[in-house]
Amino acid sequence: MKEKLLECFKKMYGYDEGVSVYFAPGRVNLIGEHTDYNGGHVFPCALSIGTFAAVAKRDDDRIRFFSMNFEDRGIFETSLSDLVYSDEAGWTNYPKGVMWAFEGRGFKIPDGMDIVIYGNIPNGSGLSSSASLEVLTGFMLRDLFGFELTNQDLAIIGQYSENNFNGMNCGIMDQFASAMGKKDNAIFLDTATLEFEYAPVVLEGMKIVVTNSKVKHSLVDSAYNDRRSSCEKALLELQKVIDIKTLGDLTEEEFEKNRSAIPDTDRQKKARHAVYENQRTVKAFNALKAGDIEAFGKYMNESHISLRDDYDVSCPEIDLLVDEAWKIPEVLGSRITGGGFGGCTVSIVKDEAIDGFKEKLSASYKKAFDMEPEFYVVSIGDGPSKL
Repeated sequence: MKEKLLECFKKMYGYDEGVSVYFAPGRVNLIGEHTDYNGGHVFPCALSIGTFAAVAKRDDDRIRFFSMNFEDRGIFETSLSDLVYSDEAGWTNYPKGVMWAFEGRGFKIPDGMDIVIYGNIPNGSGLSSSASLEVLTGFMLRDLFGFELTNQDLAIIGQYSENNFNGMNCGIMDQFASAMGKKDNAIFLDTATLEFEYAPVVLEGMKIVVTNSKVKHSLVDSAYNDRRSSCEKALLELQKVIDIKTLGDLTEEEFEKNRSAIPDTDRQKKARHAVYENQRTVKAFNALKAGDIEAFGKYMNESHISLRDDYDVSCPEIDLLVDEAWKIPEVLGSRITGGGFGGCTVSIVKDEAIDGFKEKLSASYKKAFDMEPEFYVVSIGDGPSKL
Protein backbone atom coordinates (compact mmCIF):
# COMPACT_ATOMS: atom_id res chain seq x y z
CA MET A 1 0.00 0.00 0.00
CA LYS A 2 2.86 2.37 0.88
CA GLU A 3 4.44 1.80 -2.54
CA LYS A 4 1.12 2.48 -4.29
CA LEU A 5 0.68 5.78 -2.44
CA LEU A 6 4.25 6.92 -3.16
CA GLU A 7 3.88 6.00 -6.82
CA CYS A 8 0.63 7.98 -7.08
CA PHE A 9 2.21 10.91 -5.20
CA LYS A 10 5.08 11.11 -7.70
CA LYS A 11 2.67 10.86 -10.64
CA MET A 12 0.42 13.66 -9.31
CA TYR A 13 2.99 16.08 -7.92
CA GLY A 14 6.15 15.22 -9.88
CA TYR A 15 8.45 14.49 -6.93
CA ASP A 16 8.94 11.91 -4.18
CA GLU A 17 11.49 13.54 -1.85
CA GLY A 18 10.49 14.04 1.79
CA VAL A 19 7.20 12.15 1.55
CA SER A 20 5.84 10.41 4.68
CA VAL A 21 3.07 7.80 4.72
CA TYR A 22 0.49 7.42 7.53
CA PHE A 23 -2.50 5.22 8.39
CA ALA A 24 -5.55 5.55 10.67
CA PRO A 25 -8.15 2.79 11.11
CA GLY A 26 -11.89 2.68 10.66
CA ARG A 27 -14.01 1.19 13.43
CA VAL A 28 -16.91 -1.11 14.05
CA ASN A 29 -19.04 -0.71 17.15
CA LEU A 30 -19.85 -4.06 18.77
CA ILE A 31 -22.59 -2.59 20.98
CA GLY A 32 -23.61 0.80 22.42
CA GLU A 33 -25.23 2.69 19.54
CA HIS A 34 -26.41 6.31 19.81
CA THR A 35 -25.25 6.35 23.43
CA ASP A 36 -22.10 8.39 22.85
CA TYR A 37 -23.85 11.77 22.74
CA ASN A 38 -26.12 10.72 25.60
CA GLY A 39 -23.40 10.33 28.21
CA GLY A 40 -23.43 6.54 27.99
CA HIS A 41 -20.98 3.75 27.25
CA VAL A 42 -19.85 2.46 23.88
CA PHE A 43 -17.86 -0.63 22.93
CA PRO A 44 -16.10 -0.15 19.57
CA CYS A 45 -12.90 -1.61 18.15
CA ALA A 46 -10.50 -0.31 15.50
CA LEU A 47 -10.28 -2.30 12.27
CA SER A 48 -7.33 -3.30 10.14
CA ILE A 49 -8.90 -1.33 7.26
CA GLY A 50 -8.82 2.46 7.21
CA THR A 51 -7.36 5.53 5.49
CA PHE A 52 -3.82 6.14 4.24
CA ALA A 53 -2.04 9.40 3.41
CA ALA A 54 1.19 10.27 1.63
CA VAL A 55 2.22 13.80 2.62
CA ALA A 56 5.06 16.24 2.02
CA LYS A 57 5.55 19.78 3.33
CA ARG A 58 5.67 22.70 0.89
CA ASP A 59 7.54 26.00 1.26
CA ASP A 60 4.36 28.09 0.80
CA ASP A 61 0.88 27.97 2.36
CA ARG A 62 -0.82 26.00 -0.45
CA ILE A 63 -2.54 22.69 0.29
CA ARG A 64 -3.10 20.25 -2.55
CA PHE A 65 -5.32 17.19 -2.06
CA PHE A 66 -5.72 14.17 -4.31
CA SER A 67 -7.78 11.06 -3.56
CA MET A 68 -7.02 7.72 -5.22
CA ASN A 69 -10.68 6.85 -4.50
CA PHE A 70 -12.00 9.81 -6.54
CA GLU A 71 -9.37 10.08 -9.29
CA ASP A 72 -11.78 11.74 -11.73
CA ARG A 73 -12.08 14.73 -9.38
CA GLY A 74 -8.40 15.57 -9.87
CA ILE A 75 -6.34 17.73 -7.51
CA PHE A 76 -8.22 20.05 -5.17
CA GLU A 77 -6.23 23.12 -4.18
CA THR A 78 -6.69 25.47 -1.24
CA SER A 79 -4.52 27.34 1.27
CA LEU A 80 -3.97 27.66 5.02
CA SER A 81 -5.55 31.11 4.86
CA ASP A 82 -8.73 29.66 3.34
CA LEU A 83 -9.78 26.94 5.80
CA VAL A 84 -13.53 27.44 5.37
CA TYR A 85 -16.23 24.88 4.65
CA SER A 86 -17.48 24.78 1.05
CA ASP A 87 -19.64 22.36 -0.91
CA GLU A 88 -17.11 22.36 -3.78
CA ALA A 89 -14.43 21.09 -1.37
CA GLY A 90 -16.32 17.78 -1.01
CA TRP A 91 -14.41 15.17 1.01
CA THR A 92 -11.51 17.59 1.65
CA ASN A 93 -13.75 19.42 4.16
CA TYR A 94 -12.79 16.68 6.67
CA PRO A 95 -9.01 17.25 6.64
CA LYS A 96 -9.56 21.01 6.21
CA GLY A 97 -11.80 20.97 9.30
CA VAL A 98 -9.07 19.30 11.37
CA MET A 99 -6.50 21.88 10.20
CA TRP A 100 -8.97 24.64 11.10
CA ALA A 101 -9.48 23.09 14.56
CA PHE A 102 -5.70 22.82 15.12
CA GLU A 103 -5.24 26.49 14.28
CA GLY A 104 -8.19 27.42 16.52
CA ARG A 105 -6.42 25.70 19.42
CA GLY A 106 -3.27 27.69 18.84
CA PHE A 107 -1.39 24.99 16.89
CA LYS A 108 -0.27 27.18 14.00
CA ILE A 109 0.45 25.13 10.87
CA PRO A 110 3.58 26.75 9.39
CA ASP A 111 3.67 25.17 5.92
CA GLY A 112 1.34 24.02 3.19
CA MET A 113 1.30 20.37 2.09
CA ASP A 114 0.85 18.08 -0.87
CA ILE A 115 -1.38 15.17 0.13
CA VAL A 116 -2.53 11.91 -1.50
CA ILE A 117 -5.30 10.00 0.29
CA TYR A 118 -6.47 6.43 -0.17
CA GLY A 119 -9.14 4.66 1.88
CA ASN A 120 -10.07 0.98 1.85
CA ILE A 121 -13.16 1.47 4.03
CA PRO A 122 -16.16 0.99 1.72
CA ASN A 123 -17.84 4.35 1.13
CA GLY A 124 -21.12 4.88 3.00
CA SER A 125 -20.66 1.62 4.94
CA GLY A 126 -20.93 3.25 8.37
CA LEU A 127 -17.43 2.06 9.36
CA SER A 128 -16.30 5.61 10.05
CA SER A 129 -14.32 6.67 7.02
CA SER A 130 -14.78 10.32 8.06
CA ALA A 131 -13.43 9.79 11.61
CA SER A 132 -10.57 7.75 10.18
CA LEU A 133 -9.68 10.63 7.84
CA GLU A 134 -9.91 13.16 10.70
CA VAL A 135 -7.64 11.13 13.02
CA LEU A 136 -5.24 10.50 10.13
CA THR A 137 -5.03 14.26 9.45
CA GLY A 138 -4.40 15.06 13.12
CA PHE A 139 -1.78 12.31 13.44
CA MET A 140 0.15 13.47 10.37
CA LEU A 141 0.00 17.15 11.42
CA ARG A 142 1.36 16.22 14.85
CA ASP A 143 4.19 14.21 13.32
CA LEU A 144 5.09 16.67 10.55
CA PHE A 145 5.11 19.78 12.75
CA GLY A 146 6.00 18.37 16.19
CA PHE A 147 2.81 19.43 17.97
CA GLU A 148 2.53 18.14 21.54
CA LEU A 149 -0.79 16.31 21.59
CA THR A 150 -1.91 12.88 22.76
CA ASN A 151 -3.92 10.46 20.62
CA GLN A 152 -6.88 11.25 22.86
CA ASP A 153 -6.45 14.95 21.98
CA LEU A 154 -6.55 13.97 18.29
CA ALA A 155 -9.90 12.22 18.85
CA ILE A 156 -11.36 15.28 20.59
CA ILE A 157 -10.10 17.62 17.84
CA GLY A 158 -11.55 15.29 15.17
CA GLN A 159 -14.96 15.28 16.84
CA TYR A 160 -14.85 19.06 17.35
CA SER A 161 -14.08 19.66 13.67
CA GLU A 162 -16.86 17.34 12.51
CA ASN A 163 -19.37 19.06 14.83
CA ASN A 164 -18.32 22.64 14.15
CA PHE A 165 -16.77 22.66 10.68
CA ASN A 166 -18.81 19.94 8.94
CA GLY A 167 -22.02 20.48 10.93
CA MET A 168 -22.49 16.82 11.90
CA ASN A 169 -23.39 16.46 15.59
CA CYS A 170 -21.55 13.16 16.11
CA GLY A 171 -20.42 11.92 19.51
CA ILE A 172 -16.81 11.06 20.37
CA MET A 173 -16.92 7.30 19.73
CA ASP A 174 -15.75 7.07 16.12
CA GLN A 175 -12.72 9.32 16.51
CA PHE A 176 -11.84 7.76 19.88
CA ALA A 177 -11.94 4.21 18.47
CA SER A 178 -9.70 5.20 15.55
CA ALA A 179 -7.21 7.19 17.65
CA MET A 180 -7.03 4.78 20.61
CA GLY A 181 -7.41 1.42 18.86
CA LYS A 182 -5.48 -1.59 20.17
CA LYS A 183 -5.02 -4.87 18.32
CA ASP A 184 -7.38 -7.68 19.43
CA ASN A 185 -9.08 -5.38 21.96
CA ALA A 186 -12.36 -3.49 22.04
CA ILE A 187 -12.59 -0.20 23.95
CA PHE A 188 -15.13 0.11 26.77
CA LEU A 189 -15.54 3.88 26.86
CA ASP A 190 -17.59 6.05 29.20
CA THR A 191 -18.39 8.93 26.86
CA ALA A 192 -19.37 11.23 29.76
CA THR A 193 -15.90 11.10 31.40
CA LEU A 194 -13.71 9.61 28.61
CA GLU A 195 -12.57 6.96 31.09
CA PHE A 196 -11.91 3.77 29.18
CA GLU A 197 -10.74 0.21 29.52
CA TYR A 198 -9.38 -2.16 26.89
CA ALA A 199 -11.14 -5.52 26.77
CA PRO A 200 -9.48 -8.43 24.96
CA VAL A 201 -11.86 -9.87 22.34
CA VAL A 202 -11.06 -13.57 22.42
CA LEU A 203 -13.25 -15.33 19.88
CA GLU A 204 -12.25 -19.01 19.91
CA GLY A 205 -13.47 -20.53 16.65
CA MET A 206 -15.51 -17.44 15.74
CA LYS A 207 -15.09 -14.30 13.67
CA ILE A 208 -16.60 -10.83 13.50
CA VAL A 209 -18.35 -10.51 10.14
CA VAL A 210 -19.43 -7.10 8.87
CA THR A 211 -22.14 -7.19 6.20
CA ASN A 212 -22.51 -4.09 4.03
CA SER A 213 -26.08 -3.56 2.84
CA LYS A 214 -24.72 -1.12 0.22
CA VAL A 215 -27.64 1.20 0.96
CA LYS A 216 -27.36 4.62 2.50
CA HIS A 217 -30.68 6.36 2.89
CA SER A 218 -30.21 10.07 2.36
CA LEU A 219 -31.94 11.16 5.56
CA VAL A 220 -29.03 9.98 7.71
CA ASP A 221 -27.50 13.35 8.67
CA SER A 222 -30.73 15.25 9.35
CA ALA A 223 -32.37 12.28 11.11
CA TYR A 224 -29.26 11.77 13.24
CA ASN A 225 -29.39 15.40 14.38
CA ASP A 226 -33.19 15.07 14.98
CA ARG A 227 -32.67 12.11 17.30
CA ARG A 228 -29.96 13.92 19.14
CA SER A 229 -32.24 16.90 19.78
CA SER A 230 -35.10 14.54 20.89
CA CYS A 231 -32.77 13.07 23.51
CA GLU A 232 -31.65 16.54 24.63
CA LYS A 233 -35.29 17.60 25.11
CA ALA A 234 -36.12 14.37 26.98
CA LEU A 235 -33.12 14.96 29.26
CA LEU A 236 -34.33 18.50 30.12
CA GLU A 237 -37.78 17.09 30.92
CA LEU A 238 -36.36 14.35 33.15
CA GLN A 239 -34.06 16.82 34.93
CA LYS A 240 -37.17 18.53 36.32
CA VAL A 241 -37.92 15.40 38.37
CA ILE A 242 -34.58 13.63 38.90
CA ASP A 243 -31.01 14.85 39.46
CA ILE A 244 -29.05 13.62 36.41
CA LYS A 245 -26.48 15.13 34.06
CA THR A 246 -27.04 12.75 31.12
CA LEU A 247 -29.43 9.98 30.07
CA GLY A 248 -26.49 7.63 30.65
CA ASP A 249 -26.79 8.32 34.41
CA LEU A 250 -30.12 6.44 34.62
CA THR A 251 -30.75 2.78 35.37
CA GLU A 252 -33.68 1.08 33.63
CA GLU A 253 -35.68 1.19 36.88
CA GLU A 254 -35.08 4.93 37.40
CA PHE A 255 -36.14 5.60 33.82
CA GLU A 256 -39.36 3.60 34.15
CA LYS A 257 -40.20 5.37 37.41
CA ASN A 258 -39.75 8.85 35.86
CA ARG A 259 -40.61 8.35 32.19
CA SER A 260 -43.98 10.15 32.53
CA ALA A 261 -41.97 13.39 32.85
CA ILE A 262 -41.52 13.08 29.06
CA PRO A 263 -44.98 13.92 27.66
CA ASP A 264 -44.24 13.01 24.03
CA THR A 265 -44.38 9.23 23.42
CA ASP A 266 -41.88 9.33 20.55
CA ARG A 267 -39.37 11.23 22.72
CA GLN A 268 -39.99 8.68 25.47
CA LYS A 269 -38.99 5.87 23.10
CA LYS A 270 -35.82 7.67 22.01
CA ALA A 271 -34.80 8.27 25.64
CA ARG A 272 -35.65 4.68 26.56
CA HIS A 273 -33.26 3.42 23.89
CA ALA A 274 -30.45 5.66 25.20
CA VAL A 275 -30.95 4.42 28.79
CA TYR A 276 -31.44 0.71 28.05
CA GLU A 277 -28.68 0.58 25.42
CA ASN A 278 -26.21 2.08 27.88
CA GLN A 279 -27.08 -0.52 30.54
CA ARG A 280 -26.94 -3.27 27.90
CA THR A 281 -23.46 -2.16 26.89
CA VAL A 282 -22.22 -2.36 30.48
CA LYS A 283 -23.71 -5.88 30.79
CA ALA A 284 -22.23 -6.94 27.43
CA PHE A 285 -18.77 -5.71 28.49
CA ASN A 286 -19.01 -7.71 31.73
CA ALA A 287 -20.15 -10.80 29.82
CA LEU A 288 -17.18 -10.52 27.45
CA LYS A 289 -14.77 -10.09 30.37
CA ALA A 290 -16.23 -13.25 31.90
CA GLY A 291 -15.75 -15.08 28.58
CA ASP A 292 -19.51 -15.48 28.03
CA ILE A 293 -19.72 -14.82 24.28
CA GLU A 294 -23.25 -16.30 24.12
CA ALA A 295 -24.57 -13.65 26.53
CA PHE A 296 -22.66 -10.98 24.61
CA GLY A 297 -24.41 -12.12 21.40
CA LYS A 298 -27.82 -11.98 23.11
CA TYR A 299 -27.18 -8.34 24.09
CA MET A 300 -26.23 -7.55 20.48
CA ASN A 301 -29.61 -8.93 19.33
CA GLU A 302 -31.49 -6.90 21.96
CA SER A 303 -29.57 -3.81 20.84
CA HIS A 304 -30.82 -4.26 17.27
CA ILE A 305 -34.44 -4.62 18.40
CA SER A 306 -34.15 -1.38 20.40
CA LEU A 307 -32.53 0.49 17.49
CA ARG A 308 -35.23 -0.79 15.15
CA ASP A 309 -38.31 -0.27 17.35
CA ASP A 310 -37.46 2.53 19.81
CA TYR A 311 -34.77 4.60 18.11
CA ASP A 312 -36.14 3.99 14.63
CA VAL A 313 -32.80 4.05 12.80
CA SER A 314 -32.95 0.74 10.95
CA CYS A 315 -34.40 0.12 7.48
CA PRO A 316 -35.91 -2.86 5.60
CA GLU A 317 -32.59 -3.87 4.00
CA ILE A 318 -30.75 -4.00 7.33
CA ASP A 319 -33.64 -5.73 9.11
CA LEU A 320 -33.64 -8.48 6.50
CA LEU A 321 -29.88 -9.08 6.92
CA VAL A 322 -30.27 -9.25 10.71
CA ASP A 323 -33.39 -11.48 10.59
CA GLU A 324 -31.65 -13.93 8.25
CA ALA A 325 -28.55 -13.98 10.46
CA TRP A 326 -30.67 -14.75 13.54
CA LYS A 327 -32.06 -17.86 11.80
CA ILE A 328 -28.56 -19.42 11.64
CA PRO A 329 -27.77 -21.38 14.83
CA GLU A 330 -24.02 -20.68 14.54
CA VAL A 331 -24.60 -16.90 14.65
CA LEU A 332 -24.21 -15.77 18.26
CA GLY A 333 -25.42 -12.22 17.69
CA SER A 334 -26.19 -9.76 14.88
CA ARG A 335 -27.19 -6.10 14.83
CA ILE A 336 -27.06 -2.87 12.87
CA THR A 337 -23.89 -0.88 13.53
CA GLY A 338 -23.16 2.81 12.97
CA GLY A 339 -25.52 5.76 12.60
CA GLY A 340 -28.23 3.76 10.83
CA PHE A 341 -30.59 4.08 7.81
CA GLY A 342 -28.40 1.64 5.89
CA GLY A 343 -24.73 0.85 6.21
CA CYS A 344 -23.66 -2.38 7.87
CA THR A 345 -24.56 -5.12 10.28
CA VAL A 346 -22.03 -6.71 12.64
CA SER A 347 -22.35 -10.40 13.50
CA ILE A 348 -20.40 -12.95 15.52
CA VAL A 349 -20.30 -16.14 13.46
CA LYS A 350 -18.72 -19.54 14.14
CA ASP A 351 -15.90 -20.29 11.68
CA GLU A 352 -17.56 -23.37 10.17
CA ALA A 353 -20.70 -21.38 9.29
CA ILE A 354 -19.12 -18.31 7.64
CA ASP A 355 -19.50 -19.57 4.04
CA GLY A 356 -23.09 -20.64 4.66
CA PHE A 357 -23.81 -17.32 6.37
CA LYS A 358 -22.65 -15.41 3.29
CA GLU A 359 -24.61 -17.65 0.90
CA LYS A 360 -27.86 -17.52 2.89
CA LEU A 361 -27.79 -13.74 3.41
CA SER A 362 -26.79 -13.09 -0.21
CA ALA A 363 -29.62 -15.24 -1.60
CA SER A 364 -32.32 -13.67 0.61
CA TYR A 365 -31.04 -10.14 -0.02
CA LYS A 366 -30.86 -10.64 -3.78
CA LYS A 367 -34.39 -12.02 -3.81
CA ALA A 368 -35.83 -9.16 -1.74
CA PHE A 369 -33.87 -6.16 -3.06
CA ASP A 370 -32.09 -7.37 -6.21
CA MET A 371 -28.73 -6.38 -4.73
CA GLU A 372 -25.66 -8.23 -3.50
CA PRO A 373 -24.41 -7.42 0.01
CA GLU A 374 -20.67 -7.32 0.71
CA PHE A 375 -19.00 -9.23 3.54
CA TYR A 376 -15.83 -8.41 5.45
CA VAL A 377 -14.41 -10.89 7.94
CA VAL A 378 -12.64 -8.28 10.02
CA SER A 379 -9.73 -8.32 12.39
CA ILE A 380 -9.29 -5.85 15.23
CA GLY A 381 -6.34 -3.58 14.58
CA ASP A 382 -4.21 -0.88 16.18
CA GLY A 383 -4.68 2.90 16.17
CA PRO A 384 -2.92 5.36 13.82
CA SER A 385 0.68 4.89 12.73
CA LYS A 386 3.46 6.18 10.48
CA LEU A 387 4.30 3.48 7.95
